[in-house]
This record gives sequence, C-alpha cells and structure tokens, in this order.
Amino acid sequence: MIPWVHIDTGTIPNGGGTLRLMRRGQEFSIQLGQNELMNSRLSGSEEALAELACGRIAARPAPRILIGGLGMGFTLRAALGHLPERALVEVAELVPAVAAWARGPLAEVFGGILDDPRVRLLQADVAAPIAAARAAYDAILLDVDNGPDGLTHPGNDRLYDHAGLGRARAALRPGGVLAVWSAHPDAAFTRRLRDAGFGVEEVPVRANGRRGGARHRIWLAARPGGPR
Repeated sequence: MIPWVHIDTGTIPNGGGTLRLMRRGQEFSIQLGQNELMNSRLSGSEEALAELACGRIAARPAPRILIGGLGMGFTLRAALGHLPERALVEVAELVPAVAAWARGPLAEVFGGILDDPRVRLLQADVAAPIAAARAAYDAILLDVDNGPDGLTHPGNDRLYDHAGLGRARAALRPGGVLAVWSAHPDAAFTRRLRDAGFGVEEVPVRANGRRGGARHRIWLAARPGGPR
C-alpha cells in the first residue's frame, strides 16, 4: 500500500490547533489530530450542500452567496456549476495555509475555480462578513467544522448558537437560505434554527454521493418572505 506523505502544516488561528495536509498517490487528506476533516476522494456531501442551497434560490438572476470554509473546493465548484453568470460567490477561509494550498499542492484538485470571475476569496473568519451584512446574501453555506459542535475550532460555536443564528438570519435577504453541513445529526441544533425564526428542512446525504459512504446531514434553513 502507498504510504501517506506529510506535505504541509497549517495553523488554525486563535489556538485552534494544527492542520496537516497529507498525500497518498493522487489522494489528498486534510487532518486535525486523528480526525480526517476532508479527503479528495469523498466530495458527495459537500457538493450536495451547494446543490441543495442553490436549488432554493435558482430563480434569482444575480444571487450573492457566502461560503464559509474553502476546504478542497468541492462546495465552491458545485455552487459555480449551479449559479448564473451574474452571481457573486464570496468564500471566507480562516486558515491561511488552506487558501495557499488551493494554488499550491492542491491546485490540480481545484482545477482553477478560484480564477472564476464570480469568485471572491476572503481571508477571514466567516463570522465577520455575516455580522457585517444586513439582508445582503441570498444564501449562506457553512462547512467550517464537523458540524454545529465546533470540533476543530471552539470559536465556531458562535456561528451556531442562538445569537449566531440570529446574525445569519439578519444577513440573509427575505427568502434566502442558510445551509449547514454536519457529519452528524443534531436535534438541539434543529430546534435552535426553528427558535431563530427559520423554516427548517434536514436532509440526509452520503459522503460519496450515490456511491454511498458515511451518512452526513445538511440543514436548509429559510428566512421567511421574498421570492425563492
């Protein structure tokens, strides 16, 4: 079996730990400790995050989207494939190394999607553009952790608590959608979304799409009002 090779290391700001970029042949993995956060061979549920969210706003001619977490670009690529030419897609990435890997060792995985004129890459915690926005986004897609439990960075909890969900709701245009990826179901998070005034749908997805894999969850939380 081909061994894993350690390619690079990235520090999560504010004491969040260290990410490792690993390679085995043509396969890449981003790991935190013993946890694999993403793998270049498993993209189904990240793609579903974009497909489901973009489907909810398909009638909007010039949507503005915010994606929290660049990762290996799977959500961004899927979003670009479902959005019109006049769309604007902002991607907020907290870890500088992850952004650098996209144009370095992971350039082949990304395939040039960061050069799409619709894309704007922000070196920032996604909480910042959410907090600064008022009815600005048609969709906010969050894939910044293993879900609402803040596994990789405890500071991510503030995205998913009552106050954070209130800020996300305020940042959305009427009828806009907050889409959240998770490795696990979370009944308490579903209740918080409803308490924050969202209409909520929880969708089970598989890590490798139709080919199966681990069972993940996506929440689609719609801000009431407005056209979809």
